[in-house]
Amino acid sequence: MDWFQSIDWVGLLKCFVVGGFICVIGQILIDKTKLTPARILVIFVTTGAILGGLGIYQYLVDFAGAGATVPLTGFGYNLAKGAIKSVKESGIIGAFTGGVTASAGGIAAAVFFGYIASLISKPKMKKE
Repeated sequence: MDWFQSIDWVGLLKCFVVGGFICVIGQILIDKTKLTPARILVIFVTTGAILGGLGIYQYLVDFAGAGATVPLTGFGYNLAKGAIKSVKESGIIGAFTGGVTASAGGIAAAVFFGYIASLISKPKMKKE
């Protein structure tokens, strides 16, 4: 039972609430707008990149941990963070290579699991 007492329950709650809230925003956009899931994905990644580039998203990451880094906004944040770091290390070329380098694991996982999902599911078009 020692492992049970060592769990950071408040941290887990923060993670769940923030990650859940980001997902709720996405679900509302899917249900209440005519935006396609692909457009919503782009909005989330772009928002995360902009907030990450401005240094604002870091506060959310510090507060919620994986609740902020796992959703799509966290992917955008990771791209911006990698690009900024790489620009400092290798100049302007880092703006093009840093984000991809920092996000390579997430990109590879998205491609792999997207392919697996495409094999086992039947896509449907959104009704207008």
